Amino acid sequence: MPSATRQLSVTIESFPIDGTFTISRGAKREAVVVVATVTDGTHTGRGECTPYARYGETIDGVADLIRSYVGPLDRAHLQSVMKAGAARNAIDCALWDLEAKSSGKRASDLAGLTPLAPLTTAFTLSLAAPEEMAAKAKAAADKPLLKIKLGGADDVTRLNAIRAARPDARIIVDANEGWTKANLPAMMRAAHAARVELIEQPLPAGSDGTLASRERLVPVCADESLHTRADIAQLATLYDAVNIKLDKTGGLTEALLLREAARAHGLKIMVGCMVATSLAMAPAILIAQGAEWADLDGPLLLARDRTPALRYDGATLYPPTPELWG
Repeated sequence: MPSATRQLSVTIESFPIDGTFTISRGAKREAVVVVATVTDGTHTGRGECTPYARYGETIDGVADLIRSYVGPLDRAHLQSVMKAGAARNAIDCALWDLEAKSSGKRASDLAGLTPLAPLTTAFTLSLAAPEEMAAKAKAAADKPLLKIKLGGADDVTRLNAIRAARPDARIIVDANEGWTKANLPAMMRAAHAARVELIEQPLPAGSDGTLASRERLVPVCADESLHTRADIAQLATLYDAVNIKLDKTGGLTEALLLREAARAHGLKIMVGCMVATSLAMAPAILIAQGAEWADLDGPLLLARDRTPALRYDGATLYPPTPELWG
C-alpha cells in the first residue's frame, strides 16, 4: 500500500506501577506511554514509546512531535527527517507492525532474522534500603538474572545483602550514572567480590573517559552514553558492552543497524527497556535475539499490562503474537 494513503495518530496512556520504581534519579508510580498508530485503511500498526526527561523529553512534547510529522509515512523518510528518540521510535515500530500485518509476514521475517526464540529476561530490583532489596531478591526465586538499581550511599551494603539472599543468581548492576570517579574503584571491587557479571553506566555520560584509566574488574556497559551508531566508535575502547534501547535509537530500524555496528567493534549486547507495556517490549525482542543479556521486564513491574500481552513464564519471555505486534 503506498505510504501516501497512510494516516498517523497518537494517544497517551497510563499504566500503574506495582508499588514504586526507584532509580538514582528519582521514583515514579505510573508508566505514562505514548502510542503511535498508523493505518492504511485496512491494516493498522502500533508502536509505543516512553519519553524520558533525562534526554529532555516530555509526554506532551513527544506526542506533539508525532502529531507534527509531515511527509511520506515510510521508514526511510522517517529516519531522514526525525532525530533519534522516543517519538521516532513510536512511529518506526508502528510502521514495522503495519508492514507485517499488510504483508502477512512477521516483522522478524521482514528484518531478515531467523524465527524468534524465547529469551531469559533480567528482573529489576529498584533502588531501596538494603534489607528491602534483599527481601525482593529472595522473593524472586524464579528469576535467575537480577538487575540491581544502585547509586546511593549504601550501595556496598545493598550489593552484599542481595548476594547473601540470592547466592544462586546472576547479577547485573545498574548505577544510572550515580557513581563518581572517586568511588568507582571501591564499587568495582565490591561488585567483583559479589560476582556481578556486568555494570551499567557507572559514571555520568560525558565522563566515560575515566574508564580508560581504570582497571575493569567487572565488564562495563554503556547505557545513557549510547544512542545510535554514531556513538559506537568513541565508546568501543571504553566499554565492554552496550545497552540498546529502542527509545534511544529511535526505533527498530536504527537498533538493527546499531547492533550490527556494536558487534563489528567487538562489543557485547544488552537489550533494555523503560518501564512500559508489552507493546514496547515486542519489537525489542527482535534485537535481543542472540544478545548476551535481555532486560525486557517492563511489564512485570506494572500492576496491569495491556491486552493482548506478552507471555512471561517466570523469567522466560516468549515472542509476541501477531495480534500484539509484528
